Amino acid sequence: MNLNLLKETFVTFIRARGMDRHFRRLGMDMFRSAPLTREVPQTLAEQLNQAAHCDSAELLQRLGSRPDGLTENEAAAIRAEVGPNEVEHEKPLSWPVHLWHCYKNPFNLLLTLLAAVSFYTEDMKAAIVIGTMVVVSTLMRFVQEARSNTAADKLKEMVSNTATVMRHDLREEIAEEARRYFDVQLQSRGARRVEVPIRQLVPGDIVLLSAGDMMPADLRLLAAKDLFVSQAAMTGESLPVEKFASPSNLNTASPLELDNLCFMGTNVVSGSATAVVVTTGKRTYFGALAERVTATDRSPTAFQSGVNKVSWLLIRFMLVMTPVVFFLNGFTKGDWVEAFLFGLSVAVGLTPEMLPMIVTSTLAKGAVALSRKKVIVKRLDAIQNFGAMDVLCTDKTGTLTQDKIFLERHTDIRGERDDEVLQYAYLNSYYQTGLKNLLDVAVLEHAELQREMSVASAYRKVDEIPFDFQRRRMSVVVSEREDHHELICKGAVEEIVSVCTHARHDGRVVPLTPALLEEIHATTARLNAEGLRVVGVAAKDLPPTKETYGLADESDLVLVGYIAFLDPPKESTAPALAALRAHGVAVKILTGDNQLVTAKICREVGLEVDGMLLGGDVEKMNDQELAVAAEKVTVFAKLSPAHKERIVRVLHDQGHVVGFMGDGINDAPALRAADIGISVDTAVDIAKEAADLILLEKSLMVLEEGVLEGRKTFANMLKYIKMTASSNFGNVFSVLIASAFLPFLPMLPLHLLVQNLLYDVSQIAIPFDNVDREFLDKPQRWDPADIGRFMVFFGPISSIFDVSTFALMWFVFGANSPDHQTLFQSGWFIEGLLSQTLIVHMIRTRRVPFFQSRAAWPLMGMTLIIMAAGVFLPMSPLAHYFKLEALPLSYFAWLAAILVAYAVLIQVMKNWYARRYGWQ
Repeated sequence: MNLNLLKETFVTFIRARGMDRHFRRLGMDMFRSAPLTREVPQTLAEQLNQAAHCDSAELLQRLGSRPDGLTENEAAAIRAEVGPNEVEHEKPLSWPVHLWHCYKNPFNLLLTLLAAVSFYTEDMKAAIVIGTMVVVSTLMRFVQEARSNTAADKLKEMVSNTATVMRHDLREEIAEEARRYFDVQLQSRGARRVEVPIRQLVPGDIVLLSAGDMMPADLRLLAAKDLFVSQAAMTGESLPVEKFASPSNLNTASPLELDNLCFMGTNVVSGSATAVVVTTGKRTYFGALAERVTATDRSPTAFQSGVNKVSWLLIRFMLVMTPVVFFLNGFTKGDWVEAFLFGLSVAVGLTPEMLPMIVTSTLAKGAVALSRKKVIVKRLDAIQNFGAMDVLCTDKTGTLTQDKIFLERHTDIRGERDDEVLQYAYLNSYYQTGLKNLLDVAVLEHAELQREMSVASAYRKVDEIPFDFQRRRMSVVVSEREDHHELICKGAVEEIVSVCTHARHDGRVVPLTPALLEEIHATTARLNAEGLRVVGVAAKDLPPTKETYGLADESDLVLVGYIAFLDPPKESTAPALAALRAHGVAVKILTGDNQLVTAKICREVGLEVDGMLLGGDVEKMNDQELAVAAEKVTVFAKLSPAHKERIVRVLHDQGHVVGFMGDGINDAPALRAADIGISVDTAVDIAKEAADLILLEKSLMVLEEGVLEGRKTFANMLKYIKMTASSNFGNVFSVLIASAFLPFLPMLPLHLLVQNLLYDVSQIAIPFDNVDREFLDKPQRWDPADIGRFMVFFGPISSIFDVSTFALMWFVFGANSPDHQTLFQSGWFIEGLLSQTLIVHMIRTRRVPFFQSRAAWPLMGMTLIIMAAGVFLPMSPLAHYFKLEALPLSYFAWLAAILVAYAVLIQVMKNWYARRYGWQ
């Protein structure tokens, strides 16, 4: 007996049972995983070139693999050595670096400068307050972003791409050894196919590829059948490239040009293949590129650009107003140091330092809310585009319809029932291994086929010609008897007819004459008019002279009949379309299906067919003509992937925010071109990768709910910006008036800072606020010009009541000299803070606040707390620390009258403004 082999068998048996960890605890070294010895070339290019040039068996040996794949334990050991199959594109920041990023915005830097000046001038109270503002702003943003990132990561984990790999089953080896040495019969399963997350792939894994799959790593092909790969992401080539297991261009120096290698980041357009993983993660070509790309800053999205425009609007206003306030107070009061500090305080008052935190927390809350509605957000910024979307382009199948296709009929070319056509279709669907679509599933699941299951067992598969979106058909070659082969082809009727020269008519094979073609078109048109999707079936006999077939063999076929499918509309489609229309979203259908079937489905779901364009019409139009047509037409049929992408682009160029919903490989170009790409969790890998949002339920009703949530998110962000801009502008306007006429400062820098701090704290609940229904009725977009107009219009209104407060304190309470300035400043401190806080509720809605529209309880609670704190400070023992003093009780009666008058005037002006400019 070979003791070494027995030991290896025993070790293998124990590992397969997962018991090796118990033996390792006992110190038995034979169970420790030894590092795998694989040749690793010095550079990536060398490694890929060696993989391309060496024999398949030799490559598998180098990688420690075998034709039927690695075992689970072997894959785990390699993964522990090389790490997960992930590209380091977005490393999470360490908490100190994240904290620094949260701090280093222009607003915090300005506050820090002000704190330093206050400390230098020995104004410790101001320094403490300003420092508190910096700490609060930074920590709140840090905490909110950390929570947002955690929530986003959890949501992304709900959508993961997988790869199909071969797993070698150790039980086969163990069973052989057990029979040999122990005379024990163990059952073995042999190699099996398993779906594993792409991040778990390791070098040596055997991967199975078909149309729609993304390349999960850098691969060397072991077998390929009509494999076409899109390498646009790597090389910029617009057309797919055919790949072969036996390369013809090994003399090239560039690995990207080797036609037996496939690279992470590319995707399968058509065909099928078996490949071995050569490199993973950052060791791939894509990973090497990603390291360089992530070292550079990404260009801002449309959403980020909108936020930046608003921020710069406020910063420019600050740069103009601050010097004016500084010089005005310096000349009128004579104390330039105090004027400088006051000017800096005004600058702080004008800066929306909580904007980053508000934006982040609002988007994160929106993403979590969308997840509850079965919408997973891959990119937080996409939420704003979701709310701004005004055109939704979508496919018909599975969106308008139930996504559950039934095989309704199988007929000869005259439309009469024919069971032989069903048998041909079954063999084609059963033996094809490429992109199995819903039509194949419907054929295989057809009730009548339960009796036909024995049909497939009588045949041997010889070869197949996979589906692609140019031919729109696929073929299998089978052999029932070894004396001949049968090629069975099914696909779009017009594509099948184009490769047929004969048809089976009344049991005889006859030539395809013009009269017979006319009869065929009439029959299929009649089926289409009934809402049935018709697929042609053709066949021909071939001599058994070869085992490999190609596109050239799809010729001189005999049309045998049709299989017709029913895809009934969803019950929820009609109300969902009506809801989207009511919310200002126009729905356009972009489908590769027949125009008659599409038109019937659209009528059934209440979608008005306002014109129809076919792919052939689109092909003839230039971009200007297509743009005009796309505005009017609602249904586009018989489209290719390139047509869909072009329609989306021209709609975008017309100023629309375009969403595209798709789940197939043919939808990937349009998903990338759209402002917001929407896919589903059951989509092919490349569609999910190209999308911004993933729907866990393929339904327009879910989409309509997502649109509303996106608009709520945008509305709450806009509230903060509008309220901050208008109230800050009003405060500065009031400061200018007071500075020109008062013999003392209307408010000390410390007062401005404390007021600003309290006001900012009151805003942290805005992401949780309610949104009025009318705000959700139409798409919303960033409009810096509107925000500027809003600021200039509503800001001075608050100044009217600030001036009223000045007059109240000057004439009624006698605070009209430097000796009584503290009383004056205390009065304006309370009125300014309360009016600023109340403006949140006045401007958050066009309706009458508190009566017709109530804020959410978190915002109401924060408002009450901050207003109470504002009144408490001057009236409490802490007043002298903040250079404030208690006010007479009669002041509060006047204050109530001022605030009520302020609310009434704001409401009146809101109505006038909304009629004149609209209310976004």
